[in-house]
Amino acid sequence: MNEDIRIHSWPCSYYFDTNKQWVSGRLSLTPVAIKFTADKTGEVLVNFHLSSISEIKKESSNLIFSSLTILEKNTKHWFSSLQPSRNAVFNILEHFWREQLLSSEGTGAEAAALQSTKGKELTGLLTGSQKRLEDTAKVLHYQGEQFDNIMRGLNKIEGDMDVADRLLTELESPSWWPFSSKLWKAPLETKPKETATVSDLKNQEGIIIRIPVIITHRTDSNVKPGKLTLFASGLEISDCNSQVIHRFESKDVDDIKVHTPYEISVRQRFIGKPDTSYRLLSAKMPEAISVLEMQFSKKIQFLEDALGFVGPRKSPQVDFGTSIWQAATGLLGGVVQPSSPVGGREGTDSDQVQLQKHEKISQEEAKELKQSWKRWMVCGCDWVPE
Repeated sequence: MNEDIRIHSWPCSYYFDTNKQWVSGRLSLTPVAIKFTADKTGEVLVNFHLSSISEIKKESSNLIFSSLTILEKNTKHWFSSLQPSRNAVFNILEHFWREQLLSSEGTGAEAAALQSTKGKELTGLLTGSQKRLEDTAKVLHYQGEQFDNIMRGLNKIEGDMDVADRLLTELESPSWWPFSSKLWKAPLETKPKETATVSDLKNQEGIIIRIPVIITHRTDSNVKPGKLTLFASGLEISDCNSQVIHRFESKDVDDIKVHTPYEISVRQRFIGKPDTSYRLLSAKMPEAISVLEMQFSKKIQFLEDALGFVGPRKSPQVDFGTSIWQAATGLLGGVVQPSSPVGGREGTDSDQVQLQKHEKISQEEAKELKQSWKRWMVCGCDWVPE
């Protein structure tokens, strides 16, 4: 993920302690850092990592003006005149700060990238693929139940049409027809109504993914924390107390716009009244976007700032699985038989030189990689339709 992506920015004033004055500018938030840029000079006065923040508080400067303070190591930064509101900025900053602390990358993306090995990267890739297959299996299972309900409905319609056809034949038959009274004497077969099917499915359907989000409805100042839950039948937005704010069924969603890898908007159109639209911001939104892209492939739209996020992920699934298999066999072969050429059939000198450039993988990473690959293959075989 590109660390330079700007998640959000707000016009505000920063108290520059060196000059003892307030400086107007913009406060910007990226996935890993916060910075403040002055309007007049364009100079970056503040730039620090989210993991270095000790505290974010709402305070008042001179006991009058509402301000936002960020304690970074031993330095306290003051921000005031925040637009659209102090509460909106506070909720977003606190959300990404807490998620950064909870994530394994809290020590910094650069340090994590230097310490990561090829084995860990490949293990993470297989784990992500396994999770994607599990989500796909849930969606396919729910679609299979929908097809079963459709077939039961078609059979019921067919039975009703047969009864209607017999009734019409009886009405059209002449009065002297000797078999005209048989149909009226025979009791009509009644089939039990399947009214509880939808409710039973809602109770049985599982949660695909649930992430904490910052919810914006209509105005930018109306910002509050909540949760986004994705089901196979749609999505649900709730507050921190798990009270449902709005539920979108799959058929109700008209479009989903991906503004950035961390922000989306969901809309349902109406005629004669305002549309229902929610804007959702989350540090874990990339995990939900992968599910939304699969579930609403014809309704999701990636805007300009999100094109860099979707571009590398547009490769076909077949090539994706092949590349994983080649990489896994190549790296595992390098651990078991370091002297033999791996990952290619020809075994040319260029392949051997390229193989020597790969990093060494420990026996523990190889063992974990084999277990992840077995689980991935088993999960992949479970959801294949019979």
